[in-house]
Amino acid sequence: MKRSIIFVAVLLLLVALGGGLGYFQFIVKPQMIKQFIAQAAPPPATVAVALATEETWTPRLPAIGSFRAVQGIDVAPQIGGSLVAVKVESGQDVAKGTPLFEIDNFVEQADLKNNLAVLKNTDLALQRQRELTNTGNTTKANFDSAEAARDSAAAAVEKVRATIAQKQLAAPFAGRLGIRKIDLGQYVSPGTSLITLQQLDPIYVDFPVPEKSLDLLKPGQTIDVTVDAYPGKSFRGVIATIDSRISADSRNVLVRGQFDNKEKQLLPGMFANVNVNAGAAQKVVTVPRTAINYSLYGDNVFVVVPAEPPSGGAQAATVSDDVPMKLERRFVHTGEIREDRVAVLDGVKAGEKVVTEGQLKLQQNARVRIDPNAALTPAAVRPKE
Repeated sequence: MKRSIIFVAVLLLLVALGGGLGYFQFIVKPQMIKQFIAQAAPPPATVAVALATEETWTPRLPAIGSFRAVQGIDVAPQIGGSLVAVKVESGQDVAKGTPLFEIDNFVEQADLKNNLAVLKNTDLALQRQRELTNTGNTTKANFDSAEAARDSAAAAVEKVRATIAQKQLAAPFAGRLGIRKIDLGQYVSPGTSLITLQQLDPIYVDFPVPEKSLDLLKPGQTIDVTVDAYPGKSFRGVIATIDSRISADSRNVLVRGQFDNKEKQLLPGMFANVNVNAGAAQKVVTVPRTAINYSLYGDNVFVVVPAEPPSGGAQAATVSDDVPMKLERRFVHTGEIREDRVAVLDGVKAGEKVVTEGQLKLQQNARVRIDPNAALTPAAVRPKE
């Protein structure tokens, strides 16, 4: 009887001891570990976020180009001599045929007088030979010789007059003059540049486009161009010509656009940021450029989501400051870049919050706290790529 009592007592003691150990192992210990982890875990990271928005973008092909005049020349003489007259000022707008410069032609004027006298004499000799021929007092050979002499004298007069005309330099087309490079009385050699003349309205812009985009280009498509001289202003033109060949060195095709330039704001040689509007407008989801993490393993973003599902088991559709938040790393495919925003083709939906700053200290499922004042102020000059 005593052995039975002792056995039951020991059994009860073992059961109580096992129950206590089980309670400690499965109830008390997890709570202690959870409390320890909560106390040892770092505080939530502070991040700046921005909304992914849906925008309507027209597909564009960016390029870099240069403006050039429809017609632009260096005014230069064909014959040398001293400059005896300057009839225009630097920077002047001139019409077609406006006299520009005059080179001395004193020798040619004297030659002209001499040749005119010779021409007059040969005319008289031809007239006498014609009268004698009509009366039969001379031969046809004498008449032909007199006629040839008259024609030769006339050609000599025309040659001298052409030389004089070549020393009278006039504008071959309407445009704007540049800065005069030579002074009055200075000797100029044939081909010496005296001044530049540029036709400014309309004006061309030449820019290269990769051959893979050739099928997106057509004459008549609109072009938007910005220049550093006029910040915030855009100029619109159209594609005038697409080159008939692709460069074997760069695999680019040269495209020429045409712009109205009535105010003469665009000048040849200007650097141009070109965007070709190459298609119909379409809706895209965009995020700030700073939200994209570029890496060899794929571009990704951090999206802020609720850390715990609310009551009812369904995840909240939006993120608010009164709900615990964590991060999701999502791999994305990016598209076109415009100023400070990037088109995201997949991976992010409109209305979701993406981290824009401080991604280096973040990791998957990390708890975060949104600080509205953490975002940096954008620079006054925004990127153009």
